[in-house]
Amino acid sequence: MRIGVPKEIKVHEYRVGMTPASVREAVEHGHEVLVEHDAAARQGFTDKDYARAGAEVLGTAAEVFATADLIVKVKEPQPQECAMLREGQTLFTYLHLAPDPEQAKALMASGVTAIAYETVTSVRGGLPLLAPMSEVAGRMAIQAGAHCLEMEQGGRGMLLGGAAGVAPAKVVVLGGGVSGVNAVRMGIGLEAQLTVLDINVDRLYAIDQQFGAAVNTIFSTRQAVEDYVLEADLVIGAVLVPGAAAPKLITERLVKDMQRGSVLVDISIDQGGCSETSRPTTHADPTYVVHDVVHYCVTNMPGAVARTSTYALNNATLPFILALADKGPQVAMTDDPHLLAGLNVYKGRISHPAVAAALGLQRADPRKLFKS
Repeated sequence: MRIGVPKEIKVHEYRVGMTPASVREAVEHGHEVLVEHDAAARQGFTDKDYARAGAEVLGTAAEVFATADLIVKVKEPQPQECAMLREGQTLFTYLHLAPDPEQAKALMASGVTAIAYETVTSVRGGLPLLAPMSEVAGRMAIQAGAHCLEMEQGGRGMLLGGAAGVAPAKVVVLGGGVSGVNAVRMGIGLEAQLTVLDINVDRLYAIDQQFGAAVNTIFSTRQAVEDYVLEADLVIGAVLVPGAAAPKLITERLVKDMQRGSVLVDISIDQGGCSETSRPTTHADPTYVVHDVVHYCVTNMPGAVARTSTYALNNATLPFILALADKGPQVAMTDDPHLLAGLNVYKGRISHPAVAAALGLQRADPRKLFKS
């Protein structure tokens, strides 16, 4: 199979779909790998590195898209990339279609088979291709939040860990999943006062067992969200419903009542955000202020630490890339129900139930489509 790796073109996105080491593995499996010129130059992977791994380096993205059977990316295809996709081609990347009907329409019109990293599942019920980037985003959320609390960024002028005789900042994490737990871990390291809210009592118990008295665990209700968000200096939105739009836990009214100069870091923004006041931003212009609250809503947070993120992502995606290339997409998904869960678009139809519900479309059963 011909595997294509284009350069990411989303604003300040420096990750890449395959490292040279991943390319070498694919080549050893008998596949051709086509990599766009300077696809990962900013993070230190040169064209020579890819050539030594066995890849063919092409000059433009158009050449990669025109030649490859399987396109491996990181972020959702931008409009000009959607225009280059075609029927019979497979796209393997993050999609986040629930809050993005225009992208969904473009993928459906292209006829491409689109498999989303974020909805591939595991035997244990997790999301193995989302987890590494959630880990990075959770850890970055504390860094970003700490920076935004500085006066020059519009924040309250607070140090997360406080100082001798001065109380630490109050950090509230909404969601106890991978992102939330990693935000808690980093927040504890910086000696902030941590509270995590979740509707899953088992998750709260696990967090309590892991971190003990260093973190306050609270069952999430509307009242609890209001009570803790209003007192917070930093709120981190880390809620997730796989494939679906993020629930709006924070209303605009609640934002109006938050402390002046407090900060909201909305990791959930890829799925639409968990606040009514959240809107997507980029690393070029990451923050904005609504009702005197600083909002950080970058949709590709891990892109800022591209080298770490690319390695972490490839560790998780490589076995699935090889399965898709070795067996072909349809056989690979038929053999592996967890990979099949990643299928979002097939033959112009939405195949994931949560995505279809979010877009208001009828879901098509992929197994029936395979037979048609």
